[in-house]
Amino acid sequence: MSPTDEQGYAEYTGTGHTRTRLPDNDPYGGAPRRPHRSSSRSLVTVVGVVVLLIAAIAFANRGDDTPTPGPTTKGSRPDTSSTAASGTRPVETKTGGIPSGFPHTEQGAQSAAANYAVALGSADMFNKTRRDAILQTVMAPSRVAPSETEFDKAYTPAFSKSLGLNTDGTAPPGYTFVSRTSPIGTKATESTSDTATVEVWCSGLLGLAGDKSTNPVTNSWFTITMKLEWTAGDWKIVTHSQHEGPAPVPGDDRASSSDEMSKAVDEYGGFTYAR
Repeated sequence: MSPTDEQGYAEYTGTGHTRTRLPDNDPYGGAPRRPHRSSSRSLVTVVGVVVLLIAAIAFANRGDDTPTPGPTTKGSRPDTSSTAASGTRPVETKTGGIPSGFPHTEQGAQSAAANYAVALGSADMFNKTRRDAILQTVMAPSRVAPSETEFDKAYTPAFSKSLGLNTDGTAPPGYTFVSRTSPIGTKATESTSDTATVEVWCSGLLGLAGDKSTNPVTNSWFTITMKLEWTAGDWKIVTHSQHEGPAPVPGDDRASSSDEMSKAVDEYGGFTYAR
């Protein structure tokens, strides 16, 4: 619900380093510097570059459907197709602002899970009316009412207040509430013709951006597990759960100001995810 273009590299002469160029003849009695013989070395370099280029092209043209043969000493490795993008076009329809109409395939289930994770992690979940609309869109019909009850117990006025929000889940004047989920990848652990269990690895942003905010926007990593079923012509959630990680080692990025964060949330829109 996260992470800006980096600035270009500086010229070497602007790094503050000093270069010392020695004369061809050593004034302290050493042997004169020999001319640099580059013809044979240049040929070797050119041949090496060509070999590497041919190898890279051959590797790229293997395709995702050809797993690497042979045993490994560290256990089986996933095929490239398990982590590479499928290339399937995202859906072009939405229901209540949420992508819908996913294909009746395992890839369609993974795409649905990724997009539903975004909806369930959005700031709209803190507002009762908008939350119910989200649940009616992403949950299986038999699970809508129980889910509304469960989420009402979680998204209480006290919880909103603990985040610095008003009791109705809105941000006070002069503040921007940030709650975003960004899927990093998906994995189907079980799949049949009409059911699927999908894990969605996510990064999330949560907090209140403002000069005097006591709950600044922070980043987290978590995995959502969804059990989906094919019903009413689309994939819908039956159950879902969440656990922490996998989380990378934090970087040393400079934290943005509240103004920068508020501007980013207002200006950068979300995506429709496809497996």
